[in-house]
Amino acid sequence: MDKAKPFPLLADYATAGFFDEMFGRDGNVCPHYHKLRDAFTYLDHDEFQTRRRSVDLAFLRQGVTFNVYGDSRGAERVFPFDLVPRIIPASEWEVLERGLTQRITALNLFLHDIYHEQRILKDGTIPGHYVLSGKHFRREFVNFSVPKNIYIHVCGTDLIRDDKGNYLVLEDNGRCPSGVSYVLENRRAMKRTFRGMFENIGVRPVDHYPQELLKMLQFIAPAGIPDPTVVLLTPGAYNSAYFEHTYLARQMGIEIVEGRDLQVTDDRVYMRTTKGLKPVHVIYRRIDDDFLDPTVFRRDSMLGVPGLVRAYRAGNVSLANSIGTGIADDKVMYYFVPRIIKYYLDQEPILPNVPTYLANEEADLAYILDHLDQLVVKAANESGGYGMLMGPQASKAEIEEFRQKIIATPRNYIAQPLIRLSQHPTFVDDRFEGRHIDLRPFILSGEKTVIVPGGLTRVALRKGSFVVNSSQGGGSKDTWVLYGDS
Repeated sequence: MDKAKPFPLLADYATAGFFDEMFGRDGNVCPHYHKLRDAFTYLDHDEFQTRRRSVDLAFLRQGVTFNVYGDSRGAERVFPFDLVPRIIPASEWEVLERGLTQRITALNLFLHDIYHEQRILKDGTIPGHYVLSGKHFRREFVNFSVPKNIYIHVCGTDLIRDDKGNYLVLEDNGRCPSGVSYVLENRRAMKRTFRGMFENIGVRPVDHYPQELLKMLQFIAPAGIPDPTVVLLTPGAYNSAYFEHTYLARQMGIEIVEGRDLQVTDDRVYMRTTKGLKPVHVIYRRIDDDFLDPTVFRRDSMLGVPGLVRAYRAGNVSLANSIGTGIADDKVMYYFVPRIIKYYLDQEPILPNVPTYLANEEADLAYILDHLDQLVVKAANESGGYGMLMGPQASKAEIEEFRQKIIATPRNYIAQPLIRLSQHPTFVDDRFEGRHIDLRPFILSGEKTVIVPGGLTRVALRKGSFVVNSSQGGGSKDTWVLYGDS
């Protein structure tokens, strides 16, 4: 393998002892990055900066933003984007695709079981109290059959690589996963900025995602509706993912609605329009269960639609994702996914979990409390990097605060060793440095399982940080899956 500089901009780049996506274990440029290196060879610092500023300006003009709750600097920000893509060779992607398909298949079988026969609980494969005490287990929907027996229609599963380059599953997001709009916009930005490079390098496309999403939503429509009306239900403009909601609705050619735009009459959902009421058959909802219907869940919710659950139960409207999927992305359930795969599919997991300790188990709790300064502790139902303790980087006061939380409600916490995430060359502070990354592929489960090649590569822009979430200062990269291995 050749040790030639990938391009002048990376002349002083150092891997700093981490597994590096571009340079691998031995410091050589990986074969699947060779064509990118060749394409970037004559790109100097000034030209790179010019192209980077052009992308930032385009994102600003197009409103490619996200909101941060409680941020005094202003809620809306342009999502930071790095111009050097993360590249995945075909053989590597094929393994990821099989592993993700296996995982969502097992999770859907698990959800159907726990809302019906509960075989996996009755035979003790998973202790029943973990499911039945889960915050997002919806007892109201036991014995309710969801359309096509699919619970999770859209899943964003977070993957990481450790210091040996092994892929691990960090978590499954099976309620209202966000981020796919940035996948699509990142790709559009790169195509404008580096014209012709995609064909030369052989990068698989991602722009068919909205069409695949719409096809899946139409597939789950109530029986006997040849041309179903599909809408996207958003909490509104102040939601952190509102850009994505409007973007996906526009790309699919469907209406975006808020709860006040819908009404339920005779157990059927209608959309208010300038021409009167129009029947709605499928709702891609980006609102959590708690806020969907104030007559069933939170009575103070102003975001949902009174009577929606009644229409859902009557089979007159379909929801994606189904009500009750949150129990599958409870971080305590994550611990059991390898068992779930074995139980329903009689297979070993293709993609392993990160080693995990359950605070509700006596031996695990003792270990966690004795090693808090070495572990990452996560609340079972938080997301976005919130409710988490990074033990090796935390103060004594923070560790003690978490100790008391864990002791008070052990069912609500898991702990994991700090994984030395892989890194990727990233442009920060006017130079290239290694920054830690993860990968969120998006899986659609309808008539078949569809995974758009790639996903959202998130990058921790703060030096030394392992937290990639946008709400915690993270950014993103375009993810290139190749047709071949180089």
